[in-house]
Amino acid sequence: MAELAELEDPRTREVNEKHGDDHGVNLSKLRALAKRLKTQQELASRLWETDDTAARLLAILICRPKTFERDELDVMLREARTPKVHDWLVNYVVKKNPHSEELRLAWSADPDPVVASAGWALTTERVAKKPESLDLAGLLDVIEAQMKEAPARLQWAMNHCLAQIGIEHAEHRTRAIDIGERLEVLKDYPTSPGCTSPFAPVWITEMVRRQHDK
Repeated sequence: MAELAELEDPRTREVNEKHGDDHGVNLSKLRALAKRLKTQQELASRLWETDDTAARLLAILICRPKTFERDELDVMLREARTPKVHDWLVNYVVKKNPHSEELRLAWSADPDPVVASAGWALTTERVAKKPESLDLAGLLDVIEAQMKEAPARLQWAMNHCLAQIGIEHAEHRTRAIDIGERLEVLKDYPTSPGCTSPFAPVWITEMVRRQHDK
C-alpha cells in the first residue's frame, strides 16, 4: 500500500476521475509492480479487502483467476465500485474462471444494470469465441427492445455485443447494422482520429473491411 501511495500522481488521478476511477496510479507502473510480485493469491485477497481502487487493480493482476468460487466472484463484482475495477475483474478474472458461463447467465438477468453489463460483456466474448448454442437472433431481439433506454454502462455493453454479432456473423450483419442505424446509440460519440467509432454500423463496417483486407 505504501508503494502504491508513492506511485500516486495528481494529474493521473484527475484524468481517471473523469471516467469514474478514483486512483492516480499510472497503469504501466502498476503492471510493472504486479510483474515483480508475480502471482500471490493471499496478497491479492488482502489487497482487494482494502477497498482501494489501485490496490484492487493490483489484486486482479496477481490473483489466480481459476481459484475463485462462483459466489466470491458475484460478491466481488457487486463490490467493484469503479469502471476500471469492474472491467478488469470481468476480463482478467471471470473470463478465465470455470464458473464464467453460470455467472454470464445470472448476471445478464440481474436487475442492477452494472451487474447486467458484466453479463453482456461475457456474452460478447462468447459471440466472438464460442457462439455455439447462443441464440443470436434472440440476443438481437433483446438489444433492439432494450438498448436505447438502457443506463450508460449497460447500453455500452449491449452495443458492443450488437457490433460483435454484426462483425462475426455475416448472416446477422444486415439486421445488426439496421438496429444500430435505427436506435442511433453512440452515433455522436466523440472519437479520436485514427480510432473506430463505437457507433455499431460504422464499427461493424470498418472491422469487416479490415478482415477482408487481410
